[in-house]
Amino acid sequence: MIEGRSLATAKSDSDADLAARAAWLHYVGGMTQSEVAKRLNVPNTRAHRYIARAQNEGLVRIFVDVEATDCVHIETELMRRYGLGYCRIGMEVPDSNPIPLKTLSVVGADFIMQAAAGRKHSVIGVGNGRTLAASVNAMGRQASPDVQFVSVLGGLTRSFAANPYDVIHRLSQKTSAASYLMPAPLYANSAEDKQVMLQQFGISETMNLIEQATLIVVGVGDIGSGEGGISASMLDGALAAEDLRQAGAVAELLGQFLSADGSILSSPYDDRVMAAPLQSLKGREVVAIAGGATKVPAISAALDSGLLTGLITDEATARAIVALPPT
Repeated sequence: MIEGRSLATAKSDSDADLAARAAWLHYVGGMTQSEVAKRLNVPNTRAHRYIARAQNEGLVRIFVDVEATDCVHIETELMRRYGLGYCRIGMEVPDSNPIPLKTLSVVGADFIMQAAAGRKHSVIGVGNGRTLAASVNAMGRQASPDVQFVSVLGGLTRSFAANPYDVIHRLSQKTSAASYLMPAPLYANSAEDKQVMLQQFGISETMNLIEQATLIVVGVGDIGSGEGGISASMLDGALAAEDLRQAGAVAELLGQFLSADGSILSSPYDDRVMAAPLQSLKGREVVAIAGGATKVPAISAALDSGLLTGLITDEATARAIVALPPT
């Protein structure tokens, strides 16, 4: 007889197995949801939940064999214009969100899985944010014992609760790879506090591991739009974003700021940010996963900075960036 925690574990394993079977019968077997329900001897509503769970946990991957010629042309133009070594544009799908997470998450998940499966990078740095979290959630389960993941910036809130968009724990679940969280907020309270924190066990080791990362996957934040921008809770009060805009900030990258022409902008946060300095990204592969109409100026600034070697975005955002006048 299984009791207590073992009983809960057994039920979870059983549900996971049923979710996988339901998805297989629906997508591979071509059964309707009612037919799946009958086959598994469960109510229709439960069959629907099982199939949805399989999708959410990345157990279902759909491949479409099509040549998206227009997207390839735009990818080529972005690579030429910004000197990128890699560019992937996801085709448009209906999405009511200001940030096209459906498209970005699928293409982003594929990139991260390929990077984790290859032998080129033994340490991969990963940022935080809604888009990166969605990309990791869309990944299938893939054992990647030869790679380590590390957070490249602090992800704790001011109350030291976990960041809701933290991706490291989920990456560990998906890949069974060693994954290291930066156990710190995005910004220390002061420059002095940052120096003290950098000496602490856990943080100093994480910073050393970040220096070893040969691939860094980041998001791009805009300043204060509320749609994929850095949140006011991370900054010094509600007016902080406006102060940054007045100073010329357009984009946020690893908690640091860029002006419209891609120049690294000095800010009061530079001595407090718990992240790798932007200058330290040079010479490494740095791929951004970002998109959405509100982010076009920010992504353009990130591209102009010369810090990025790769970009994953959606079709509408890519077209908008290509349409911008040359800087």
